[in-house]
Amino acid sequence: MEEFLTAFGMVRAEGSDDRTLYMRGTGTQHHIHVTRKAARQRFAGAAIEVADHADLVELAALPGSSPVRESTEPGGGHEVVMHTPDGVEIRAIHGRRRVEPLADREPFVMNNLRDKNRVNAPVRQPVAPCTIARLGHFVLHVRDHDATMAWLTERFNFLPSDYFVPPGEEGPVVGTFVRLDLGEQLVDHHFMLVLQSDWVGVHHSAFEVTDMDAVMSSHDYLVGRGYSLDVGVGRHLLGSQIFDYWKDPFGFRIEHYTDGDVVDHRHRPTKFNGTASDTTQWGNRPPLEFFR
Repeated sequence: MEEFLTAFGMVRAEGSDDRTLYMRGTGTQHHIHVTRKAARQRFAGAAIEVADHADLVELAALPGSSPVRESTEPGGGHEVVMHTPDGVEIRAIHGRRRVEPLADREPFVMNNLRDKNRVNAPVRQPVAPCTIARLGHFVLHVRDHDATMAWLTERFNFLPSDYFVPPGEEGPVVGTFVRLDLGEQLVDHHFMLVLQSDWVGVHHSAFEVTDMDAVMSSHDYLVGRGYSLDVGVGRHLLGSQIFDYWKDPFGFRIEHYTDGDVVDHRHRPTKFNGTASDTTQWGNRPPLEFFR
């Protein structure tokens, strides 16, 4: 897993050992991906950083939550452990130690038909591992969409960005793209998609890279190393990201992306009632069974 994630663009983080692998990006988060040795392969859960210790106290008072406790993961801090209606572990964490950012190149400026922003500055991008900046979002498959959304919105300041409804129909809502509610502050179009399914687990996790040249050069590098391409490269409809999906050595789907939408509190959700293939505007389209 470390060999793959290094080729994918992450860096081994302090605290890794022969049982647990912590990987980081170029940002200040101590780690953004955790792999543990276990008897069977499964999605272990997700962590959500909260703004204040008081948020942990409030979460701990809700039914099914653990007490506020010290985190045993590298970087420290305090956490509250909760479980969704399907039993998926969600950790709220505060106070994890920041780390020094890693060096990264500046994004390339694009010249379009009208605006010539790059002057006397050619693009020179080798075929090599890109640099991962951060975890951007993940997709969670659930047995009961409405119950899971109620559980999440009781605990966190989440807002819907867009909805999935069955192809060709106007309802019911079977998927919700979720974003943070930070008022006028710009946030990603989504950091999670909650999707009704007949199975429970993570569909994919997505990591932001510098720009489109990083996506494409890394694509060529991973192809050359013989890793398993899933779907890509293309541009999403909902969220607009340029995407590239791969399979890690254990079959989990993992995504490079760039150029995603950002919104504020004025954004209003729409309903999407197409197929999985319709979620791509151009490029390599996912098959109809992509979200199954």
